[in-house]
Formats: sequence, structure tokens, C-alpha cells
Amino acid sequence: MINIRIFKTAGRGLTRNVMRAILTTLGIVIGIAAVITMMEIGQGSSAAIQRSIASMGANNLMIIPGQASSGGVSAGAGTTMTLTPADVDAILRDCPSVRAASPLVRSRVQIVFGNKNYVPNSIYGTSPDYLNVRDWNVMAEGEAFTDQDVRTQNKVCLLGQTEVTQLFGDQDPIGKEIRLQNVAFKVVGVLSPKGANMMGSDQDDIVITPWTTLKYRVSNSSLQNTNQSAAASASSTAISTAINTLSNLYPESSASLYDAPSSAQAADYPDPIRFTNVDTIMAAAGSADEIPDAISEITQLLRQRHRAKDTDPEDFQVRDMTEISKVFSSTSDRMTSLLLYVALISLIVGGVGIMNIMLVSVTERTKEIGLRMAVGARAFDILEQFLIEAVLLCLIGGIVGIVLGELSSWIVRHTTAMPTQTSVWAMVISVIVSGLVGFVFGMYPAWKASRLDPIDALRYE
Repeated sequence: MINIRIFKTAGRGLTRNVMRAILTTLGIVIGIAAVITMMEIGQGSSAAIQRSIASMGANNLMIIPGQASSGGVSAGAGTTMTLTPADVDAILRDCPSVRAASPLVRSRVQIVFGNKNYVPNSIYGTSPDYLNVRDWNVMAEGEAFTDQDVRTQNKVCLLGQTEVTQLFGDQDPIGKEIRLQNVAFKVVGVLSPKGANMMGSDQDDIVITPWTTLKYRVSNSSLQNTNQSAAASASSTAISTAINTLSNLYPESSASLYDAPSSAQAADYPDPIRFTNVDTIMAAAGSADEIPDAISEITQLLRQRHRAKDTDPEDFQVRDMTEISKVFSSTSDRMTSLLLYVALISLIVGGVGIMNIMLVSVTERTKEIGLRMAVGARAFDILEQFLIEAVLLCLIGGIVGIVLGELSSWIVRHTTAMPTQTSVWAMVISVIVSGLVGFVFGMYPAWKASRLDPIDALRYE
């Protein structure tokens, strides 16, 4: 049972010399304030990294075609044409760990509006589900294109914030037309801003169109085994000459050099069936924990669809951002731990100060201790009194330190670009730690006071 009188006695002991009590707790105040500030800076930095990873698509999976080889030389990943829109439909249908998926084709051409032109960092042809994959469902203006636009190859597009700034300035882009490879596209929506990703790349420098429109109208790869990424590099070298094809003085003849095959020839020598390929498939797992299951399900499904034998390697690759997330999270955690260790040094220094002052207090109050023992106080009572004094000093210092730590965190957040995040757990842990510091560093002075001989203590001058 708690003895209230012991607390009152300990409180009177602390108030005998208020200035010394304040100076004694100063080390604890500084230590706790440093712990709070450093933990909130660390958590704010970690949260900022997580937001940056999330903006890139923390749960995203990128499925790219395999690599082609010729004469023993590998051309690298993405050089074969093995992924189709039907694969996307199968993934959505048969992979329960996948939340969304969309096909993706790329291009690299100049866009023109009026007398302004600009080369975007990314021109993507995809489906409306791409916005769901990238958590880009909220539009800044207008609305997204639909699956019907994909089926009918409608010439509509969505612009990133960078394109709006570069081409339109203060004008409203909704309803305006831009040209890609001399093909007019109507702007139906403006994407909400995402900012730069962890690598510094501008995520708002993007144009999104239906993939069928980009593939068949801009890249002119109608139902052929043409890799859009490879074609994009060739088209980028001819941007300046392909902006306005109407000014060509000598257009190429559209007449075929060979006669069309007869029906008998077509029956005897049929052309091989060609499929519509896409550059990449973007998918999103239901959560970060489901990423391994999603990768396993996609791999098993595509191997089955592509008729790969058990001994055959995959003709595709599934990539995720787990490793990137782990690297950045690990770095952030290490920095937070380092800052915390530095702050804990202040707590240790403060604890040593508490022990030093308590030893001085025991020496000054030796006669008082002897008098209390002479009238019946037990050694345990003396130990309890001095221990409570040390713990109370540290708890008061801890509470003041929490207030100063929050104030310091607020100043850092509003005067620098360094992010911080309020942590309730840091406050609770700080109170517990300050109490433990008082207990640990107050134990020896309290024990020393309880071991005094009453007769010697009464004779002490």
C-alpha cells in the first residue's frame, strides 16, 4: 500500500532548496527534450520516405518481357514481345492477390499546342486501371478516359501538371487539343500533382492516353509484333521532321510494290497469326504483405499461358519495389537510432547529476536521517523517501522535457524543410525512461542514507 506521508515528506525535502532542484532536473529536461525532438524528426523523415515510396507505387509490380538473344549475345530485358492485353485480363481474373492491373505501351514524341511544343518525360498508353494501380484516382481537373475510349481508340489524353504549365500556362487545358505525331488528342483531364519521386524524377511530367490509340494511331504498329519502347527510340531521332508531316515535299507512295495474294495463295500460304503485344504490364498488390503472393500467382499464371515447360526459363520478369523500400526504410531507421543514442547520452549525464546531488543531499541531511531513525523510522522508510525524491525529480524533469521537446519539434518543422511527426509513444516512453533514470541513479544515495547509524548520524556536525 502506498504511504502518502512518504510522498509528502519527499516533497518537503525537494522544496527546501528549489533552485538546486531545478538545476538538478536540468540534465533530465535537456535529455528528454533531445529524445523527443530526435525521435519526431526521425519519424517525420521515415514518414516522408514512405510517402515518396507510396507515390511511386509501394505495392506496384512491373511485368516486363524477357530478353532476346542472337549469336550468343543477349539484347537485355524487354527485347522480346511476349506480353499481351489478354495477359492483363487473366491476371485480374485469376490472381486474387492483385488489386489492379493495366497494359502499358510507351512512346517518346513531341507534343504541340499552338506555337508551343514540348517533349514529355513519359508518354504512356494504358487503360483506366493504370490510375488505380498508381493511386492516381483523384483528378485535378476533368475526368479520366474510359474503357470505351480504349476499345474505340478515341484520341483523348490526360496531362500531368508539368505539361499544363509548359503548354497552357494560365489557360484551362480541358477541351483543348494537342498533337502527337500530327495526331490531334483532346485533353479530357489533368492529373493531380505527385511531385518528384525518390530518384528525383518528375512524376508530373507525363501524358496518358488509351493504349490502343497510342499504339495504332501514333506508333503505327497495327497488330504487329512491334516493341513500343524500341520504336520510341527510333522515333525520337526524327522528332523535328515528324512534327508536321503535311509539309513533306515528296511524300512516299502508299502503293504496294507487290500484288495482293489471291484467295488460293492465302489459303495455301497463310500468314502467321500475330498478336497485339504491350511493352509492360503494371499491377498492384492488395497490400505490401501480399506482394510475394502476387508475384507467385502472376509467375505461375503467365508460365501456364505462355506454355513454358518446367525446365524453361520465364519469358518475362516480375519486378517490385520491395528492395527499394527496404533500403530506404533501413537507412531511415538507422539514422533514427543514431539520433536516439546521441539523445540518450544526455539522459545518462542527467542521471549522473541526479545521483551526485542526492549524495550531497544525504550528507546535508544526515542529522535529520538520524533523528527519524531514533523516533522509529526503519531503514526501508529512509530508502523509500530518498528514492521517491529522485524519481519525482526525474518525472518532473521528464514532463518539462516533453513540453520543450514538442516546442523544439514545432520550431524545426516550421523553420526548416525537415519533416517531423508527433509521437505519443515517444512521450509515454520518455516518462517511463525518466522514472527509471531516477530509480537507477537514486538507488545508491537512498541505500547509503538507509545504512547510516542513528547514533553517528545524530552526532554528525
